[in-house]
Amino acid sequence: MPTKGIHDIIPHRPPFLFVDAILDISEEKASTTRVVRSDEPYFAGHYPGNPVMPGVLLCEAVFQTGAIYLIERMSRDGETAQNRTPVLSRIREAKFKNMVRPGDSLVIEVTFRETLSKFHFLRGIVKRQDGKTVLTIEFALALISDERC
Repeated sequence: MPTKGIHDIIPHRPPFLFVDAILDISEEKASTTRVVRSDEPYFAGHYPGNPVMPGVLLCEAVFQTGAIYLIERMSRDGETAQNRTPVLSRIREAKFKNMVRPGDSLVIEVTFRETLSKFHFLRGIVKRQDGKTVLTIEFALALISDERC
């Protein structure tokens, strides 16, 4: 699915969109990709001469993949996901295992765990093209109606 398809699913937009393409969405999980480009603005300060993708942005790529999964799942179940904003409500067990640098291709996978009330609990993993895991994380998202909080 091209970026336009992603824009149809989640509200995120550049420069704060960290998913390039959707590989697969099934009943239990979703997989997306991200190619880390050397011209991304955060590399100017993180770190000059030794660019490393910030861990918080790796987490954000996982959260965006989770939002794609949940909104598509709702749509498949006949629920309206229109005008819903994905909101992060919990982060647990974030483990950073390897660095990500410009030129790396990432596969981001999110697996559904459970839903309690309006909170959806998921697990994410990010791997580089060489197969090395760079991040594992557990988190929860809520899909909030597009009303001002």
